[in-house]
Amino acid sequence: MTLPGTVQPPTALTIAGSDSGGGAGAQADLKTFLSCHVHGMSAITAVTVQNSLGVTGFYELPPQAVAEQIESVATDIGVGAAKTGMLASAAIMDAVAEAVRRLKVTPLVVDPVAASQHGDPLLRPDALSALRKVILPLATLVTPNLGEVRLLTGLEVRERADMDEAAKALHALGPQWVLVKGGHLPGGDAVDVLYDGSTFAEFAAPRRTTEHTHGSGDTLAAAITAGLARGLDVPAAVELGKAFITGAVAGSFPLGAGLGPVGHFWRVKPWPAQA
Repeated sequence: MTLPGTVQPPTALTIAGSDSGGGAGAQADLKTFLSCHVHGMSAITAVTVQNSLGVTGFYELPPQAVAEQIESVATDIGVGAAKTGMLASAAIMDAVAEAVRRLKVTPLVVDPVAASQHGDPLLRPDALSALRKVILPLATLVTPNLGEVRLLTGLEVRERADMDEAAKALHALGPQWVLVKGGHLPGGDAVDVLYDGSTFAEFAAPRRTTEHTHGSGDTLAAAITAGLARGLDVPAAVELGKAFITGAVAGSFPLGAGLGPVGHFWRVKPWPAQA
């Protein structure tokens, strides 16, 4: 029962894999949604077996189960904005695309997750083509890192100037907006490039020296999704996302014997920056 005077908060849905280590995937998305003052919901696509040292396996859910999760929340609670993460297989992508179209789930942020930060594959061999042809045309925004740019377009981004060409090539695959993330390029600032088919915009932040950045891509996409759920337009949502991930990287911390996560709770409890 809703109490008098209360209002339902903005809602966001993550369609993604589960990270048993808690630093990435749906867990990172839900933590980010909460920190951005949005109610988070999830449609789990796969269960990964992973910790700070890497991914040792994953188990996909049946495509119908993924679609039913999306339908369950969309037809009752409503979806203010959604994002995809690990979609694992072509069959799951087909099911997600059908549900997103039928239920008019929009805006949709696509984080084209192909591998973990350790380089462990998170896509079946048949899935890359489906990602290009089935999922990207539904995207309000796609947020690839440089490795994902290479997989999706064949282009190698070695310097800032290459990012514009990569954004154009990705936009030709169908998304409304493209955000090419330049965090893996050398240089002083971490620069991301936003493109809408005609105009480029840069979002820069000082680079932090830390190896503990597990879940950074998921977290950025989730923060952008939260901004969209709160009614921001795409550039403003990207600005919010960039500010959030900058703070989260500064608040990253060691965990286990490998790579620690970014600090999703940095707004709640600041954490000392790691060297």
